[in-house]
Amino acid sequence: MTDKVMLTNRIVLRSIMPLFKVLHEEDKGPLKKLLSGFDGVIQLAVKDSDIGAYLEFKNGGLDVIQGIHPGPDIALLFKHAAGMNALFTGGIPVFGGLPKGVWKLPLLMRLVMLLLGLLILMPNVNPKNPAKRELKVKMIMYMITNALSQLNKGGDEDMAAWTLKQPDRIYQMSVDPDGPAAYLRVKAGKTKSGRGHYGRKAPFVHMRFNGIEGAYRVLAENKDIVTATADGDIRLEGSPEYAGNIGSFMMRIQDMLLPAKK
Repeated sequence: MTDKVMLTNRIVLRSIMPLFKVLHEEDKGPLKKLLSGFDGVIQLAVKDSDIGAYLEFKNGGLDVIQGIHPGPDIALLFKHAAGMNALFTGGIPVFGGLPKGVWKLPLLMRLVMLLLGLLILMPNVNPKNPAKRELKVKMIMYMITNALSQLNKGGDEDMAAWTLKQPDRIYQMSVDPDGPAAYLRVKAGKTKSGRGHYGRKAPFVHMRFNGIEGAYRVLAENKDIVTATADGDIRLEGSPEYAGNIGSFMMRIQDMLLPAKK
């Protein structure tokens, strides 16, 4: 049976941390401009392991790279994978010692800004600004398509069995008329996610959201697909059975990432 903690950690590292780059590109604020001259590497990792990813700020840009950097400027080490997961899933992170390099305040501030920006994904955060609502939709769409692929690559038995029997198929999400889009490609047990519209073949399943608000109600407010379809928030094109399968796997990922209800 797949280790749920490690599978969640895989999604944290490969599906959530890359959203830092989206936040960095979208941020046009004065504080970002003020700090843009301070480059460096920030490592997040599980102590005494090869589990981690790092942020590399360079020439005004940001890359999120999987693995362990040999000499990061700042290193946040966690006691275990669950302790790292908590930082991104609304829990209490468990560190494995004092952070390294936190005296480099401008670089630390860049991390803090990104972590605060990531809070937009939390279900209790409901921005009113249209640009922020679109950003939340975009980030959820990018995250969920990538997380579906990571669920398969991380060894989830149900997802692996579901993908194994399929030929080359595209599961597309998009916001009409010209909003964000992302897709999952499935082929004989292998999966790959991407942003935008897949251009080489028509989708096997296409979830088309009626504008940002329609997408927001489904992706951010968890409006069920049947009601959303009846209300015109979403139009499903393609196999309803396989669209339902995708919806079930999306709910599984949501349950892994959201804090447990008390």
